[in-house]
Amino acid sequence: MAAASETLRSALTEPELIEVEVAYALPERQTLLRIEVPQGTTAEQAVQRSGLLARHPELDLGGSKLGIFAKVVPPQRELREGDRVEIYRPLIADPKAVRQKRAEEGKKLKKGGG
Repeated sequence: MAAASETLRSALTEPELIEVEVAYALPERQTLLRIEVPQGTTAEQAVQRSGLLARHPELDLGGSKLGIFAKVVPPQRELREGDRVEIYRPLIADPKAVRQKRAEEGKKLKKGGG
């Protein structure tokens, strides 16, 4: 009987663990870690617990956006079982400006100005 009550007490005091992944990609390599965290853990906390910040000292969590399965989420978003937290690096070039430049270059070529 004592063992059953100890198990019940443990279940009531210890948060349930969920399994999540934390991903960070560089142009030359990617890191994907599977970790267990207590239910209620946020995306930011999962990154901190994963050890990625120690593996990648260049990583600035404050200046990086986080996402779950390619959708940007706030750092305080609570995770669910199976979520994959992705750390996004800042963009080097503005995609809108790059598209506009390409379109202008295309117009020049069509007019024979290239």
